[in-house]
Amino acid sequence: MDSINKQQPEKNHENLSGQEATDRVIGLVRQIQSCFFCTENPVRGSRAARPMTVREVDENGHIWFLSSEDSHKNTELDRDESVTLYFQGSSHSDFLVLDGTAKVSKDKATIERLWDPTLRTWFTGGIDDHRITAIEVTPRDGYYWDTKHGNLVAGLKILIGAATGKTLDDSIEGRLKIPA
Repeated sequence: MDSINKQQPEKNHENLSGQEATDRVIGLVRQIQSCFFCTENPVRGSRAARPMTVREVDENGHIWFLSSEDSHKNTELDRDESVTLYFQGSSHSDFLVLDGTAKVSKDKATIERLWDPTLRTWFTGGIDDHRITAIEVTPRDGYYWDTKHGNLVAGLKILIGAATGKTLDDSIEGRLKIPA
């Protein structure tokens, strides 16, 4: 992220902080619903990534997942709670990367709130499966890249730009500083 910090603001660059940053996170995560959930893997000495489906994003921008306590992910989080989440909504927009910390819990009320019967595929004991844990990710900062006017306008600008040979960039991007 350090190289991103040194960039000079451009006309399509909008850094967000506070509630604006939280609102952007909430909007994008609710729209995209899945990400690559990355943890430190000390055995390989690198980041480990796996696809995860978001169960909920709350009003504070905290992102909730369900996971098995015997997964590599949970073992890695026991050693290091740092995570990076990579979201991609489409091939042309709705990109989000978040750095934060993860807290693993076996709180039954939280698990019940996040539960969906389709999860029985992974938790064969159903909602009472003893392996289920909830993971709460608290983002602290990130970066987004999106369109200013939505995918329809962006798509039209791409088509017009391709036909005319002119750049009609509809993107907006910037750093996110999410309040603790």
